[in-house]
Amino acid sequence: MWAAVVCAAAGFALFQWFGNATRGYVDTASAFWWWISQWLDPRADAEHGWLILALSGWLFVRNLRASGNAGRVASSGAIKRVSDHLPAAESASRRTAVAVLAMLLALGLHAIGFVAQQTRVSIVAWLLFTWGVLRLGGGRRWSDAAKFPLGFLVFAIPLNVLDSVGFWLRLWVVDAADAMARWSGIAVVRSGTQLFSAEGKFQYDVAAACSGVRSLQALAALSLLIGYLNFRSWWRRALVLALCLPLTYLGNVVRIGAILFAAEAGGQIWGERAHDAMGFGVFVIVLGGVLLAVRVFQKVAPENCHTLYDTRIETVLGDKDRAEVKEKARGRDGSGSGGGVWAAAGGVAVAVLGTAIWLSEVEASPARGAAGVRLAEDGVDPVELPAFVGTDWIGRRAEVSAVEREILPADTGFSRRNYVSLAGGAHTVFVSIVLSGRDRTSIHRPELCLVAQGWTIREQTRYSFSLGKSVVVPASLLQTERVDPGSGRRIPAMVAYWFVSSDRVVATHWARFFHDAWNRLRGRADRWAYVLVQADAGDGTEAALERMRAVLEETVPAFQVGQSGGA
Repeated sequence: MWAAVVCAAAGFALFQWFGNATRGYVDTASAFWWWISQWLDPRADAEHGWLILALSGWLFVRNLRASGNAGRVASSGAIKRVSDHLPAAESASRRTAVAVLAMLLALGLHAIGFVAQQTRVSIVAWLLFTWGVLRLGGGRRWSDAAKFPLGFLVFAIPLNVLDSVGFWLRLWVVDAADAMARWSGIAVVRSGTQLFSAEGKFQYDVAAACSGVRSLQALAALSLLIGYLNFRSWWRRALVLALCLPLTYLGNVVRIGAILFAAEAGGQIWGERAHDAMGFGVFVIVLGGVLLAVRVFQKVAPENCHTLYDTRIETVLGDKDRAEVKEKARGRDGSGSGGGVWAAAGGVAVAVLGTAIWLSEVEASPARGAAGVRLAEDGVDPVELPAFVGTDWIGRRAEVSAVEREILPADTGFSRRNYVSLAGGAHTVFVSIVLSGRDRTSIHRPELCLVAQGWTIREQTRYSFSLGKSVVVPASLLQTERVDPGSGRRIPAMVAYWFVSSDRVVATHWARFFHDAWNRLRGRADRWAYVLVQADAGDGTEAALERMRAVLEETVPAFQVGQSGGA
C-alpha cells in the first residue's frame, strides 16, 4: 500500500507542476487547476464536471463494496456465491508488472500531450496513472472497481470536438424551429442563429446553450450511467448512450418551439419565461426517454443476470460462508508487499523525475519552427497588408476589437484591411490575418464566429484560388447570408479561409490540428496563421470569387510564406 502512495505522490507532483503547456486562456502549470477551471468557467460549458466527479466517486465506492461484500448472483433463479464470480487469483509479481506498465504508459501519454499542447490528453494520462496506482495498491479488485468510474471522468473533460458537433446541432435546431414556426403560421425572420418576429414582438439568438451542445456532454454521461446501472452487456450500454443524441436534438427543438409560441402569444417576456422553464424540460425529455427505453429493453430483451452483486451479504450467507467469501476476495486481490513492489515504486518515481526534468527543458527551450507569414518589425504581428491593390482597390485598416485582444493570448498577431473598390465603392473585400504566438490557442475555426455575428452558412465547399502562374491556395469556401433587422433585406457574402505554417497551407481546421500536433511531437512549433477573406455577393457567387481572387493575387505574395498545399 505504501509503495502505491509513493507512486501517487510522485504522479501528483508531476501533473501539478508540469501538467499544462497551454497558457493562452488558463495561465497555470497544473493540469488539475486547468481542468477544474473549466468547471468554473461558464464559457467552457463544463460546469457538469462537479457532478461527474461526485458520481465517479460514488461509483467507485459502490463497485468496491459490491466486489468485496457481495453475496449473490441472480442467474436462472439460482443464487450463487460471489466468490465464484471473483477474478482469478493474481500473483503479486503480475499485479506489480501490470500497474507499472500502466503508469509508464501514462507518463508517455502525458509527455505527448504536453509537447503537443493538448492538456486533455494529459488528463487522460492522469486517469490511466491513477488506475495503475490503484492496481499496485489494491490489486485487481480495486482496479476493476475503478475502471468505469475513471472512464466516466472523461465526460468531465471539455472537448473541442463538441464545438463542431454543437455548431451543426445548433443550425439543425434553428432550421427545425424556423420550419415549425412557419408551418404553424408564425411570421419568423431568420438571420444566422437569430430568430425574430417580422412584427417586432420578439428577437432571440439560438446560442450554443440552446442548441444542445452545452447539455450534450452531461446528458450523454447520465445516459451512459443509466445504462451502466441497468445492464451488464456493453452493447446495451452503448445503445442507451447513443439514444441521448436524437433525444437531445428533439428536446432542444421542443424548447425553441415553445419559446417561439410563447413569445408569439405574450411577447418577449413570455418567451423568456418559456426559455427558463424549458431548460429543465430538455433534461426531462432526454432522461425520460432514456429511462423509458431502458424499461422497454428490460422487457423485450432481458439479461440472464441483471444484477451482478447484491451488497446485502448478511441476508444471504451465514457467518461461516461470509468469512469464506471475504477470505477468497482478499486472496484474489494479490495483496502483499515486498522488495519487488518497492523496487517498482522506486522505478516509477525515477521515471516521473526524468519526465519532469525533460518537460521542464521542453518548456524552457525556445520554440523551434517559424511563422507561416512574413512578420512586421515588432516580430509579433504579420506584415502590414498593402494599402493599394493595383489601381482598382484601396485598403483601409480594420481595427482589432477589444474582445479579441482580451480573450486571445497576448502574443497573438493581427493584420487586417478592408479593400474598397475605387469604381464607386460598391464592392468590398475584407482580408484578415491572425497569427498564433507560442500558444496554439490563438486561432480557431471561423464558422463559430460567423454564426455568432448573425451570418447563416448556406453551403460549405472546398475551393482553390489560382493566383498567377505558380501559386495555388487551397481554401474552405462558405456561402453565407444575413438579414438586415431594419429592412429585412438579405445580404449574401462569400467567405474563404485557410491556415498557413512555414511549409504548409491547409484548408481545414482539422488538417491544421493534426499537422501542428505531429510537428510539435517532433520538437517543432510553427506560428500558424489563419487567413480569412470575405466579399459581398449581391451580384452573384462568381463575381464575388473574382473580386476575392483579384485582391488575393496582389496580397498573398506580400504576406504568405508557406506554399505547399494540403487538405
